[in-house]
Amino acid sequence: MEHSKHQTGPDKLLAQAIKVVDLVDYQESSVVSRTIIDKKTGILTLFAFGEGQGLSEHTAPFDALVYLLDGEAEIVVSGKTLRLSKDEMVIMPANEPHALKAIKKFKMMLVMIRS
Repeated sequence: MEHSKHQTGPDKLLAQAIKVVDLVDYQESSVVSRTIIDKKTGILTLFAFGEGQGLSEHTAPFDALVYLLDGEAEIVVSGKTLRLSKDEMVIMPANEPHALKAIKKFKMMLVMIRS
């Protein structure tokens, strides 16, 4: 997984109006991530998935919210397949298996609360 090449760190984003979808770029045949906030209590990460790219089934110890900023994704949560598109979200429960795959290239915001 590659990191976005934007040169602005999280501190550079404070107290500004910013178009979230522009904070992470697509790279063909890749998954790109950019962490915006990483605190003891939670994390906010942006992802850009090239078409056909994904994350294999895994679990996380905390609830996670996925919000699609662009494109179309297939998300499987505890064996249930969901098809999300721009401006849709899903909450993935802690300790439940989930996987993601780009039907079309997509960008998402992942919010995980660690408490």
